[in-house]
Amino acid sequence: MNQLEQLKQYTTVVADTGDFQSIKAYAPQDATTNPSLILKAVQKDEYKPLLEKAVRDNPNAPTGEIIDKLLIAFGTEILKYVPGRVSTEIDAALSFDVAGNVAKGRELIALYEKAGIPRERVLIKIASTWEGIRASEQLEKEGIRTNMTLLFSLCQAIACAEAGSQLISPFVGRIYDWFKKSTGIDYLGAEDPGVQSVKRIYNYYRKFGYKTEVMGASFRNTSQILELAGCDLLTISPDLLQKLADTQAPVERKLSPADTGTAVKISMDEKTFRFMLNEDAMATEKLAEGIRAFVADSNKLKQMISAIR
Repeated sequence: MNQLEQLKQYTTVVADTGDFQSIKAYAPQDATTNPSLILKAVQKDEYKPLLEKAVRDNPNAPTGEIIDKLLIAFGTEILKYVPGRVSTEIDAALSFDVAGNVAKGRELIALYEKAGIPRERVLIKIASTWEGIRASEQLEKEGIRTNMTLLFSLCQAIACAEAGSQLISPFVGRIYDWFKKSTGIDYLGAEDPGVQSVKRIYNYYRKFGYKTEVMGASFRNTSQILELAGCDLLTISPDLLQKLADTQAPVERKLSPADTGTAVKISMDEKTFRFMLNEDAMATEKLAEGIRAFVADSNKLKQMISAIR
């Protein structure tokens, strides 16, 4: 049994891609997308027709509306290949806009439902800012499930759990990148700061009984993935899924609901959140950088649409 098959015994495997063929090949339970992955996909010949159709079918619509239709087209197609859920991301330009995130989340779910997709099969991805978390809280109360992304710290994770978010996506690889650049150390295995961050969050949730799902994301190597075997979910890029599928070495469960650690409960109001985030240089920098990168890729997508029209 290869490592991918073994991993699936402990953890729900999610494909981190907008490429339908990759999703079909690795048989994941769920799939996640983001602006960067959609931008990458529509530059391929096999997916460009989805972009062209979204433009053609909505000739007088604003660019933002066409992007929404494109996201739904990708999500609807992806759901043909996964039995579970697809995550669709809200424009990161709304990261500090509570009402904007709520309105866009409602719009995306309405578009999915119009396409015949029940809301239970969709997670709306929102940046884990204080405002994004407040929007998640509102949407969850309306039965719209959220995936809190760009998450780099325990304070973000606690705030999401207290808000009742369905799922969080802590970014293992980007945490690793920051510490590697800062210290010059190429961390391996359990010493990896990104791995340690997810373990801390997972144990905190288990200790205090939070229902929010933990989905490790943004991996740089299979070592990071294997150190998190047993996490609720792991979203993995096609190249790393292939490496796992090509390897026969044994996979050991590393995370278990019984491993709750020694965490002390923190009540996360806005002042505590902002102070703790500010004290964490890595999380502050990576959150800001992530928002900028997603906004930049959304703008590139808008330019592609303008060029087609």
